[in-house]
Amino acid sequence: MRGKTFARERLAAHGDAILAAVEAGVTRFRPVCMTALAMIIGMAPMALGLGEGGEQNAPLGRAVIGGLIFATIATLMFVPVVFSIIHGRLAARRAHKTPGKESGEAYA
Repeated sequence: MRGKTFARERLAAHGDAILAAVEAGVTRFRPVCMTALAMIIGMAPMALGLGEGGEQNAPLGRAVIGGLIFATIATLMFVPVVFSIIHGRLAARRAHKTPGKESGEAYA
């Protein structure tokens, strides 16, 4: 069974997938950015190659920082867009179904 996420709760509350995705994105913006920024700041000395033998680990630090930046942008932009597209299509599909045909009812 799927967990009840904030976006799904908002979708159930008002039925608009785009509005639900925007509300969920606004709610999660600060925690996601704070977590990513803390990790990026923590990796900065490694990426700068400071200390004895730091130039060996600098590429790893830069790769981690780049990955974090990409993942943060994807979390804040790409995921809500995909959520709204998928749930918007599901809602449209449900709205176009005709009642009675899928249940196997026969009319005499």
